[in-house]
Amino acid sequence: MDARPAPFVPPAPRPRTRPPSALEMMRIVYRNPLELWGEPSYNEPWISVNGVGGPLVIANDPGLVRHVLVDNAKNYRMATVRQKILRPILRDGLLTAEGEVWRRSRKAMAPVFTPRHIFGFAQPMLKRALEFVERYEDGAVTDLAADMTMLTYEILAETLFSGEIAGSKETFSQDIDRLLETMGRVDPLDLLRAPDWLPRLTRIRGRKTMAYFRGIVSDTMALREDRLKRDPDGAPQDFLTLLLKAEGPDGLTRAEVEDNIITFIGAGHETTARALGWTLYCLAEAPWEREPIEREIDAVLAGEPDPAKWLEAMPLTRAAFDEALRLYPPAPSINREPIEPEHYKDLYIPPKAAVLVMPWVIHRHRKLWDKPDAFLPERFHPGNREKIDRFQYLPFGAGPRVCIGAAFAMQEAMIALAVLMSRFRFETTADTRPWPVQKLTTQPQGGLPMRVTRR
Repeated sequence: MDARPAPFVPPAPRPRTRPPSALEMMRIVYRNPLELWGEPSYNEPWISVNGVGGPLVIANDPGLVRHVLVDNAKNYRMATVRQKILRPILRDGLLTAEGEVWRRSRKAMAPVFTPRHIFGFAQPMLKRALEFVERYEDGAVTDLAADMTMLTYEILAETLFSGEIAGSKETFSQDIDRLLETMGRVDPLDLLRAPDWLPRLTRIRGRKTMAYFRGIVSDTMALREDRLKRDPDGAPQDFLTLLLKAEGPDGLTRAEVEDNIITFIGAGHETTARALGWTLYCLAEAPWEREPIEREIDAVLAGEPDPAKWLEAMPLTRAAFDEALRLYPPAPSINREPIEPEHYKDLYIPPKAAVLVMPWVIHRHRKLWDKPDAFLPERFHPGNREKIDRFQYLPFGAGPRVCIGAAFAMQEAMIALAVLMSRFRFETTADTRPWPVQKLTTQPQGGLPMRVTRR
């Protein structure tokens, strides 16, 4: 008889059994959009309805997802509602830019994220992770969500900015939370597609935090520009320098350089931080999954000194991280609008429809996954992951706008998990009751208080 415990089912909203009223829907969307979706969303290949703000298409079928994001991507632009949320924060950063601005930005950043450069980031990633883990005391309780925000910030600062970011590290995680709390939510007026001149009260409170972040970026750029003037050949050839060098008549404008820096400071590390926190939480609640991963990490660290090779050498660790990305996708919603109306099979996609490709729903879809709500890393073990359709698993998106930093994030996550789990074990406490909330990312409401025990 199999003595293996029943799989751990981590917290998530139950699918709704009845549609909400218009007022209720706006309240849910503001508070936590993950609580909006009903049983049909988790069972049907697609849903087409008239929503509060107009036509709405929920795309779950992998073929339809591929059609929207890849095969006919030229017919789809970023959705109006999504842009209203993100553009006040990121402006013309890579996540929000469109058309020629997006093409210039993507071209300017591509050299930073080649495999050669990413492998070169491995040692600085390891250095920062080793320094970070020294802060833990045996038996202490810590908020792992805040810790992972700080760790990924320090890795980002070291790798892409060579440690030269202005501002205070001590308050950074709180500032990020405050920014996403105030400006990273859907405002009811956005849902109604109200005109831009109507003030969004939900974002007025975020202006001070936004100004703070803009100040960090401006000061960071000034520090590097001064160094480039003093010693052009001695300045590090990292993300910051490459972007500044891309500034000019045929490249990026000054404002676009600033927007892309703030995109990576504010969003580039936030997604990895959340995924690391959810991974360690799920493993704490499923120790039978954690134990073989600890053995794998111990063996790799004892025999492979090059951290750039750890991603390929640790398939069980990667599988657990991939499964946490499935259950808690950092970017839970991908929003598009058709430029021209069209048909996909028997589905009509009308003009100005909000087309939602939602990793949160697709990753838990009853027709695509066995035991979709359970934490089962074995789905991603070698031999199993190859059976997963490319367009039913979208932690980094897909198509031309696929996340440019996906390989960077995967390497960073494996190095961080290896260092953390080789030295410590993280256990839940009576106060560990996370609830997934969608802001810009899938965040654990209430944080992740966990006890740290030296192995």
